[in-house]
Amino acid sequence: MDAATQTDSDVTQPAVAVPALRVPLTARPLGEILVLTAGLTPAQVDEALAHQAEKGVRVGEALVALKHATEEQIARALAAQLDLEYLAKLHPDEVENELLAKLPITFAKQAKLLPVRHLDDGSVLVATAEPLDTAAMDHVRLLLGATTTPALATPQTVVDVINRVYDRASDESQRLVDSLEENDDLAELSHELEEPKDLLVVGDDEAPIIRLVNSLLFRAAKERASDIHIESYERDMSVRFRIDGVLREVIKPPKRAQASIISRVKIMGGLNIAEKRLPQDGRIRIKIAGRDIDIRLSTTPTIHGERIVMRLLDKSAVLLNLEDIGFDENQLRIMQGLIDRPHGIILVTGPTGSGKTTTLYAALSRINTPDLNIMTIEDPVEYQLKGISQTPVNPKIELTFANGLRSFLRQDPDVIMVGEIRDLETAEIAIQASLTGHLVFSTVHTNDAAGSITRLVDMGVQPFLVASSLVAAMAQRLVRVVCTACRVPTTVTDQELRTSGLRDEQIAEFLRTGTFFRAYDKGCAECNYTGYHGRTGIYEIMLVDDAVRALILKNSDSNAIKREAVHSQQMLLLREDGVKKASRGISTLEEVMRVTEEAMD
Repeated sequence: MDAATQTDSDVTQPAVAVPALRVPLTARPLGEILVLTAGLTPAQVDEALAHQAEKGVRVGEALVALKHATEEQIARALAAQLDLEYLAKLHPDEVENELLAKLPITFAKQAKLLPVRHLDDGSVLVATAEPLDTAAMDHVRLLLGATTTPALATPQTVVDVINRVYDRASDESQRLVDSLEENDDLAELSHELEEPKDLLVVGDDEAPIIRLVNSLLFRAAKERASDIHIESYERDMSVRFRIDGVLREVIKPPKRAQASIISRVKIMGGLNIAEKRLPQDGRIRIKIAGRDIDIRLSTTPTIHGERIVMRLLDKSAVLLNLEDIGFDENQLRIMQGLIDRPHGIILVTGPTGSGKTTTLYAALSRINTPDLNIMTIEDPVEYQLKGISQTPVNPKIELTFANGLRSFLRQDPDVIMVGEIRDLETAEIAIQASLTGHLVFSTVHTNDAAGSITRLVDMGVQPFLVASSLVAAMAQRLVRVVCTACRVPTTVTDQELRTSGLRDEQIAEFLRTGTFFRAYDKGCAECNYTGYHGRTGIYEIMLVDDAVRALILKNSDSNAIKREAVHSQQMLLLREDGVKKASRGISTLEEVMRVTEEAMD
């Protein structure tokens, strides 16, 4: 158990006879306390100490693993040892909402603690499963602006209450939807113009529509949603969140609230609420628990009313490094060699939402030093990178990728990132930039790495220009990471791997060394009952070597180029990299098959 921590004497001093009660519990090792309070035998404590020394775990974890004690018994003993209050039960109603607003849920879960209520002495009672994590307690004191009094609870108790109290926002969404049925003046309420400074501090006196929309935005941010879809149908509405790339319905507001909800969102985005026949684009800036979140808003008219999609961009999110986005050691070594080159074009390919921009940002961050002039032109600029000049395209004033790239060449750049190569003009300027000593990063929409070459040729670029400027093309997808808290071990057969298109030697290797899991059907609280938590990348990196360059000059098709790259470079295909990650327990075989189906066509 995470909370069970021992002193040095736990390791060096074996449990012997039951100690005399006149010695205070705070002066005893954890094992002796359990002998006194939980009925353990000295032999069981000795066995746990041996297990602790062998496995390098805490003595409490050893006792639970050996089934000599329960988590509750360990927690009670630890509370006695540290002279702390033990919370056998903790009800969500005991937790003060104003304290929750100051503590992000991710931090609370990681630190396994939760502020409960103010005490008479002015301090805040904090339930914790890790009482010796002083750094976490220091952070809580800073966030709350108050002194803290720790109380010990089991990890399960703390995590369960965290999920329940932060899920009040979810319940609030449905409660507000139900209350809309009783409100006859929805249209007037939706025109309230005042925007909240922080969505978590909205008062109960706010209009139901405002509180409903705010509640949805908060819930989306809490559940790590990348998009919110508000859809209008003939008899009802639907609100869906895209979480880890998969859409999931969260509530169904009544049809009579449609105009009010859409109007409220359009007001927040600065759009024209009277214009319902044409698509509109806008932007919303909000704060949730102190986190700055940008929302890109898009409306589209349908036969049953307007449809809204909101893309959430958390400005406080930490920019990922190349090591964090799914590259294995060999792929990381290849990428490092590519981004250190002085010139050439590096293309990243894949459909929308496959993580291309994140990969390019990670690459730029790796080489971002004061001695380099790095410039980007993007549509739009999703995250701001310190020390890098970023320009958003603006078609209204003819600031296109091509025009922006052309102006960049007069700004003495060393590295250029072009958000996307969409036409011949942009492609030709990018190639010219690479041939004149610039390193150029960009993206195209193709299924695999080899397809990016034929896409450039199809645009009208001469094959010899592609061969002389392109140094590498990389395809990628995002697969969901199976939840480590509830994943289930599974057996994968030779036939299952063979139908996935793997080579015989790969099948033998995966079956010999791999450990496969499947997602638990019902999920758990950690993964929001989906079986998956987060996403990681799978990659197909193709270097343009002499063999590939010769095929480009011959205007060969993408299949021939792919076969040559596999033969001469031992290039790992997207599905092969995905199955490799599944064999290491990172994702599941079903998820990899789903995501790579298109790439295998």
